[in-house]
Amino acid sequence: MSAPARPQQAFSTVKAPVDGVSGARMMEQLRQFAVWTKLAGTAGEAESFAWLKAQLESLGLPATLLSHDAYISLPGSAHLTCDGSRIGAITQSMSQPSQPEGCSGKLVDLGDGSADAFRGRDVNGRIVLVDGIANPVIAMRASRAGASGIVHVSPHALLHEMCISPVWGSPSLATREDLPNVVVLTVTAEDAAALRRRLAEGQTEVTLHAMVDTGWRKTPLLVADMPCAAGADAPFVLLSCHVDTWFHGVMDNGSANIAMLEVVRLCAELRDRWRRGLRLCFWSGHSQGRYSGSSWYADNHWLELDERCVAHVNLDSPGAVGATNLTQTGSAGALFGIAAAAIAAETGQVLAGKRKARSADDSFPGIGIPSVFGSLSTQEPGALKLRNELGWWWHTEHDLIDKIEPAHLERDARIVLRVVWDLLENERLPLDFSPQIAGLLAELTGASERLKPRFDLDAACEAAHQLDQRLKRLVQDPPAGSAEAFNRAILELSRLLVPLDYTTGNRFAHDPATPLAAWPVLEPIRRLVRTKTGDADEPFAKVDAVRARNRLLHGLRKAIALVDGLYGGALQ
Repeated sequence: MSAPARPQQAFSTVKAPVDGVSGARMMEQLRQFAVWTKLAGTAGEAESFAWLKAQLESLGLPATLLSHDAYISLPGSAHLTCDGSRIGAITQSMSQPSQPEGCSGKLVDLGDGSADAFRGRDVNGRIVLVDGIANPVIAMRASRAGASGIVHVSPHALLHEMCISPVWGSPSLATREDLPNVVVLTVTAEDAAALRRRLAEGQTEVTLHAMVDTGWRKTPLLVADMPCAAGADAPFVLLSCHVDTWFHGVMDNGSANIAMLEVVRLCAELRDRWRRGLRLCFWSGHSQGRYSGSSWYADNHWLELDERCVAHVNLDSPGAVGATNLTQTGSAGALFGIAAAAIAAETGQVLAGKRKARSADDSFPGIGIPSVFGSLSTQEPGALKLRNELGWWWHTEHDLIDKIEPAHLERDARIVLRVVWDLLENERLPLDFSPQIAGLLAELTGASERLKPRFDLDAACEAAHQLDQRLKRLVQDPPAGSAEAFNRAILELSRLLVPLDYTTGNRFAHDPATPLAAWPVLEPIRRLVRTKTGDADEPFAKVDAVRARNRLLHGLRKAIALVDGLYGGALQ
């Protein structure tokens, strides 16, 4: 009796319905949607959610509008005074409000606000002047150093709205102490230059005035669940974007809302071909709640997401004028292949392999769900240094419909559609973890060489090597057997590998909204590498490194066993 034919790992067998994407349709919808300002928890946002619900229902897709508690911070008016002169400014979401008389103190220029800039400087009770748009890392440093306020310097004449909380999602009893305890303002580059001239002349006293409305309020969350023929309990793809904005926010994030509707419309027309379901989520609390909507959903639907969600596709700020660069978008390692294929098919550009950043409502890595995109198309890098390359108008009142290029919006919707379609229609999930593990193996090998003979990483290196071989085999020589068994194994691999690569370890909590290096599980081992034999810190670092090695080996060995199970035994 001949052996069963081995299936080939491939992308969709049915062409994604990209020819149906209509830029004209999307622009007409976007003109309707652009009339609202959409601060989280406000009437304008509620009206925009109602409009989105009506659009889904017009496509025959029942949608549920939820309401949940979220910790939201809406900045109000702000200004700064120095030597009797009033200087215009904005405050930031999650800043402390000032007292009615203002927050006064001596101004200390800390340049770029780096850890080195803070080190050795006495800023207790003072106000720090820092270059660059507001961000949670600076807020955290200033709060810990005892500063009473921060004045951020915009790189140009526009002031960019930001949320400065390092707490991912709504704070808990355990994390509320991490919220910023400083008054935060942003001024223009020109006004900052004038402040620095006054500093040079010895005028160091400034007063910050900021009104900020922060607290718990109800926010909406729109969900549309679209099961496949396999039933309501079958695995599903999560497709999401945020609705709340700064000002009208037509690019960020109105264009994503409209592109998502277009992707869903076209996928729904071929629903009989789906191998798994599609769940749509439209979040609030992204801009003024530090991802409070998506984190609430992750917390309150954790068990279901763990059991059934295969991937998360998120879209943010597509279709902008001048957004011609498709090489810098992010993807978790397992989704890089289908993202790169979609971008190449639509643009001919080569995806650079940029790691998915910790942003864009990516509240699901603790569960073990790989994600892709967020910001998709970007401007070419220029001299203006913002947090990203989304355009000079990002997070300002200038984010209006004239910032959308219809052809770019159509292109970006087609790319997202290709990725969603691959995840829906492929019989076998097109997730490939081998590039991810290859990177881990390379770092482990280097660390092992540097730590010998102080610390043994041989077993970890060998496990990473074995898993690397097996994951490559999954792609090159897929196992015989049912697609259901294959897909279940891929899902379980995600639950093992994504938390190792994207979290510090607690699958049921959210790491801070600050940068996180690849494979955080290795961080204790990295700290040990930075010590020297005989250092006072070395024995303490070894304690952490042993625990990290245990966690890593446990995950790698379980992953090896999963893959071996698909082939009926260990790889020879």
